[in-house]
Amino acid sequence: MKVTIGTNVFTATLADNKTTAAFLTKLPLTLDMTELNGNEKYGDLSGNLLTDASNPGTIQTGDLMLYGSRTLVLFYKTFSTPYNYTRIGRIDDPSGLAAALGAGDATVKFELE
Repeated sequence: MKVTIGTNVFTATLADNKTTAAFLTKLPLTLDMTELNGNEKYGDLSGNLLTDASNPGTIQTGDLMLYGSRTLVLFYKTFSTPYNYTRIGRIDDPSGLAAALGAGDATVKFELE
């Protein structure tokens, strides 16, 4: 999958699960994503997806997860978490991801390559 933030383009490897399959039916998708906690951007999808949430323990820079059944989260820092997420995928090379997303809200486009 291709993830575009401004002029920056990243590729992501997708998880093999029902949540990701449902997410793919929504592509191409452009989301206005809101800054949260200095480590993530999130945006709500237009509808609910199937979930299989679990606690990953540690979030890695570049993780793309679903929180609840409709909130897509793109993480740009690594940290420990007590929350449950369903994995959608991961940015292959997240170097430059934090800089591309910036300090405030960001518009992110998700599409198949």
